[in-house]
Amino acid sequence: MSNATELIHSIPTDPLTGAISVPIYQTSTFVQEAPGVNKGYDYARTGNPTRFALETLIAKLECGHTGAAFSSGLAAIDAVLKLLKSGDEIVAVDDIYGGAFRLFTHVYEKFGIRVNYVDATDPINIFNALTPATRLIWIETPTNPTLKISDIKTIAAIAKAQSCWLCVDNTFASPALQKPILLGADIVVHSATKYLGGHSDLIAGLVVTKEKELGEKIKFIQNASGAILSAFDSWLVIRGIETLPLRIEKHCSNAQAVATFLQEHPAVDKVYYPGLSTHPNHDIAKKQASGFGGIVSFSLKEDTEDTAIAFVTATQYFKLAESLGGIKSLLCHPATMTHKSIPAEKRKSAGVANSLVRLSVGLEDAGDLIKDIEQAFEKINYKIFLLKNQI
Repeated sequence: MSNATELIHSIPTDPLTGAISVPIYQTSTFVQEAPGVNKGYDYARTGNPTRFALETLIAKLECGHTGAAFSSGLAAIDAVLKLLKSGDEIVAVDDIYGGAFRLFTHVYEKFGIRVNYVDATDPINIFNALTPATRLIWIETPTNPTLKISDIKTIAAIAKAQSCWLCVDNTFASPALQKPILLGADIVVHSATKYLGGHSDLIAGLVVTKEKELGEKIKFIQNASGAILSAFDSWLVIRGIETLPLRIEKHCSNAQAVATFLQEHPAVDKVYYPGLSTHPNHDIAKKQASGFGGIVSFSLKEDTEDTAIAFVTATQYFKLAESLGGIKSLLCHPATMTHKSIPAEKRKSAGVANSLVRLSVGLEDAGDLIKDIEQAFEKINYKIFLLKNQI
C-alpha cells in the first residue's frame, strides 16, 4: 500500500453514523452512567473523540505508539521538556527554532535544566557534548531556518548508548517525507500549524512517542497541564492531513525550482536547500527522506538587515508573515522575526546571517514565484543605487 493510500484510509469513518468525515465533538463533558462508568470519555480536557482520532492518526503516520495533540507547537515542546527534572541536561541543535530557544533558555534553564547547543550536522559533536546528566537530545532536521540536516539513525544510536531520549522536530519534513521513529527516534514533535494543517488557519502541536510507557507520561502531562487541542482545531488538522501527500509533492517541486534559480542569481551569496547537490548534507537528506521539503533560505552578498528587509517587503506573491507550510507562499527575515529572541552572536555562529531570508514556497505556479523574486531583486537594486548615489 502506498503512503497516500495508507494516509487516506487511516482516517476513520464514524462508527456511530457512518459519517465519512470525522465528527466534531464540540462538548466539554460526557454523561456517565455511574461515577467512573462511561463510554470512554468523561471530561474533554482528558479526552475528546475528535482529538483522539487525530492523535491515533498521527501516531500511525509516524509509526509510533502514542500521539498527543496540543494547543500549539510550543505547547507540544513544553510537554516533552516536562519529562525532565532539575539537574538534567539537553544537547540541542544550534540552529534551533527561536521559540524553542526562548523556552529552553528563559523558562527551563531557571529550573535547573542545562542546554548545550551544538552543530548536529556532525554526530560526533553531539557525542562530545554528552555528560552523565544528559537526558535528552533535541534535533530539528531540516533545521529552521538554515536547513541543516542531521543523521537521525546515527544520532539515535548515540542516544541509545547514553540511555537518553532522542526527540526529532519533524515539522519541516512531515511524515509524508520522513519518519524519524523508524530511524530510531524516541519522540517526534510537530508544529501542526505548518504542513499538517497546511492552510494557515490553525495553531496546533503534536507529540508522538515510540513506546507506550513514554506515551503514557506525555498523556499524563497533557491532562495535568491542560494545553489540549480543541475539537474543532483537531478536525481542521485531520482535514489538512487528508491532502498532505499532494501538497507536499508540489511544495517540494516548487522549492527545488526556486532554489535552483536563486543559486544562479548574482545578488545571492548562499542558498540553503537540501535538494541541491551542493548542500553539505544532501546525501544524508536523500537517504533518510523521500523529498526535500518546501522551505528555501538564502543570504545576500550585501549582508545587511536593511537589504534583507528591502527584499522581503518588495515581493508580491510571497507575503511577509510569520509561520510557514501553507498553500500561499510566505517569506520572513529570521534575524528580526522568528529568531529575534536568539542573541545576535549565537545566530551568526549557527549560520543565521543578517541578510538571511526564509521562503515558505507555496502551491502557486513555480514560474510566477520566480518572476516575483526577480522583480523584488530589481526593486532592491534600484533602492540600493538610489541610496549609494543619494538621489
